[in-house]
Amino acid sequence: MYPTLKIEFFQVFLYNSFMKILAIETSCDDTGIAILEADKRGNFKVLSNIIASQIEVHKKYGGVYPMLAKREHQKNLVPVLVKTLKESKLLSQKSKIENVDDKTIEKILEREPDLFKKTISFLKKYRKPGIDVIAVTNGPGLEPCLWVGVNFAKALAFYWNLPIVKVNHVKAHIFVNSTKELTKKDFPVLCLVVSGGHTQLFLMKNFGKYQILGETRDDAAGECFDKCAKILGLGYPGGPIISRLAAKARLSRESRAFAKLPRPMIGTKDYDFSFSGLKTAVLYADRKTNPSARLRAGYKKQMAAEVQQAIIDVLLKKTMKAAMDFKVKTIILGGGVVANKELRKQFIEKTKKLLSHVNLLMPEPKHCTDNGLMVAVAGYFRVKNNKFTKWQDIKADSNLRIE
Repeated sequence: MYPTLKIEFFQVFLYNSFMKILAIETSCDDTGIAILEADKRGNFKVLSNIIASQIEVHKKYGGVYPMLAKREHQKNLVPVLVKTLKESKLLSQKSKIENVDDKTIEKILEREPDLFKKTISFLKKYRKPGIDVIAVTNGPGLEPCLWVGVNFAKALAFYWNLPIVKVNHVKAHIFVNSTKELTKKDFPVLCLVVSGGHTQLFLMKNFGKYQILGETRDDAAGECFDKCAKILGLGYPGGPIISRLAAKARLSRESRAFAKLPRPMIGTKDYDFSFSGLKTAVLYADRKTNPSARLRAGYKKQMAAEVQQAIIDVLLKKTMKAAMDFKVKTIILGGGVVANKELRKQFIEKTKKLLSHVNLLMPEPKHCTDNGLMVAVAGYFRVKNNKFTKWQDIKADSNLRIE
């Protein structure tokens, strides 16, 4: 049955010259669903891109709890899907509520009972939308969270009889930059993905050809932001809070830090990263600081500025080194940390100064954090290269590597 699906899909794409992709993202604590319309030339029209954040749920813990995040995804997926379809003008209610043969769907969603009930209710009430293919993140990420999205996508693909493609989360952060604009003259491409769970440099030698150059040996950069913020009593998520305080320090000329923090591995000859030592240095510096000094208005702003600059310095040095060593023509940034204003500013300045011939691409800040749109764009290229998977064979892989 499945090969027939592929043939039918390509016939639709051939004659209509466009397709609609429904994309699902649940790799961590954001429930993201998007619908993207694409033509054969790779011109995209975003019909909807809805995100349900769990920040308030995890804030009191100072980090993401996987099983709690899984529970929230079960609650959020169907409401987010309804909102996404409605915004895309693809939501159509049935004239009467129909019975659904739920045995296969119940089997698919046996580990997500709450999601099963919501899914059956949705399928009874609404018609199949005008979607051509489903794309879903299957890794890397938090395994309990990944499985919720994967199983939901499988249930929809089965019931709606649609083809499905699986998407690598790290690649999706790069593809959201509209990689469709790249041509052969833009290669080789250096990609830096920086988020709460990933800090990775890899070389894209050509379309679909990847080589990992370096990655973090311990904490990711985004994770370091969160942990340093927790040590300083700033709250969660740490990245945006540290960014705001650091900006205030610069504006008020209070950028002198109470302690000069280390730049871990900044001078090594490889392209790997390590941020656990920076977190430890912040802890020790905070303990050594006089309690009365910690209460001063400038203390947290100064420490935030130093933490932020330490992370940026390491990311910049490693990226510039790799760009020069491999003579790249394009640098692409992706991941939640890339929303940081100061990081974006310094990457632009450093690239112009050292690599004026290199094209630097960064997504809009709103597209840096996890979202369905990045999965949809990556899914488009999977479809274009005929990388379909039978829905029965898709599995979550928390340690999925770039291939």
